[in-house]
Amino acid sequence: MAEKRETPQLDELEKGPWPSFVTQIKRAGEKNAMADDLLGLLEKSYEDKVGHWKHGGIVGVKGYGGGVIGRYTDMPEEFPNISEFHTVRVAQPSGWFYTTDMLRDICDVWEERGSGLTNMHGSTGDIILLGTHTDQLQPIFDDISDKGFDLGGSGSDLRSPSCCVGPGRCEHACYDTLDMCYDLTNEYQDEIHRPMWPYKFKFKMSGCANDCVAAQARADCSIIGTWRDSIIIDQDEVKKYAEAGLDIQMDVCHRCPTHCLTYDKDTQELTVNAEECSRCMHCINVMGKAIKQGKEKGATIMIGAKSTIVKSAFMSWVVVPFMKMEPPYTEFKEMMDRIWDWWDENGKTRERIGELIYRLGMGEFLRATGIPAVPQMVYRPRANPYVFWQKDEIEE
Repeated sequence: MAEKRETPQLDELEKGPWPSFVTQIKRAGEKNAMADDLLGLLEKSYEDKVGHWKHGGIVGVKGYGGGVIGRYTDMPEEFPNISEFHTVRVAQPSGWFYTTDMLRDICDVWEERGSGLTNMHGSTGDIILLGTHTDQLQPIFDDISDKGFDLGGSGSDLRSPSCCVGPGRCEHACYDTLDMCYDLTNEYQDEIHRPMWPYKFKFKMSGCANDCVAAQARADCSIIGTWRDSIIIDQDEVKKYAEAGLDIQMDVCHRCPTHCLTYDKDTQELTVNAEECSRCMHCINVMGKAIKQGKEKGATIMIGAKSTIVKSAFMSWVVVPFMKMEPPYTEFKEMMDRIWDWWDENGKTRERIGELIYRLGMGEFLRATGIPAVPQMVYRPRANPYVFWQKDEIEE
């Protein structure tokens, strides 16, 4: 390896109490020329205040349109080892459960054929292998396939579905997020590997409204576990919380977003107005032994979250307040087929499903996909008193 690089600006990022990615790249650079050149390019970017990367066209492996992201530097003469620096996405297991042997297999392949640098995990959820040359892409795919892995999604396709740990470790999961993630990944292999849509589409599955994978803010389709009946309250446990010093009125009732809980200090009993409950999980989080979710469990289906692209960042819209989530998830899949058909027919290039709904209107979306309108779709009562009806909605 060449003599040690001078990186005064990157060195600043190693100061302080927290681990630094710069330290990790330096360690990789001691035995990998790609990682060492990456340090130099990043320092150059900090000096010039310009990113020296460019998106360099289409690269991939045989039979796949997704899974590989082409990256090139605009300074190949100065940094020849990263003239090509392609990223490979590897589909993750449901809930990110790995064995150490599996992880070592991936790292062995990557140290041999790439930069040795990884991102565990990217915002999509995949294993991200950062930086390799074009001639190594097919051998990398062949190697990881032999070990039981597959590429994830990239480009205008279905990105690799991801989910929270669900029933694997969490008592709050209202449906089996692990099974559904695995099922959807297998069901939609063509959609994951062969870009065919206006732009990307993401499934994210959270077992409850705590939403540990931030689906409501990031996924085109968020599947959030919930229940349809009332929460279950154990009054004996409520008394124990009160006697232990918990201020139930202030910390539970007052912070309930719909104020559906009532606490009687004299009797130390907690009651709920189930019709007003939004199933937000706050009371359960605070009083987990005293309050349980209802017995009729399923999921709320939400559409349209994304970061800024054509329009600004969007949060999800509720489209189905409650749907049972049981294998083989036929009702959900049939709904998604209708949604994708409408998006594919009407979407512009690089227009996410949420942006299309915003452009054409929720009413047009619901009529085209056969989803009934429900009050949960409305954020607040309309201020405009003028209501316009579609012709086919007017009775003769």
